Amino acid sequence: MRELSVRSGVVTSPWIVSDELWDRVEPLLPQRECRFRYPGRRPLPDRDVLCGILYVLHTGIQWEY
Repeated sequence: MRELSVRSGVVTSPWIVSDELWDRVEPLLPQRECRFRYPGRRPLPDRDVLCGILYVLHTGIQWEY
């Protein structure tokens, strides 16, 4: 099993984006424009997408995960 980081006595997964990291990353992301005529699919939250990317990079999507 992989190591999990420990912050203030709480075990967290390394792919979970902390509030401090999100405060630094969020201003770097482009703003979405509203599309009224053809709105399409609702976008996923940026923070959840970043957590998913970090999960794939950390685990490699191995069978046990």
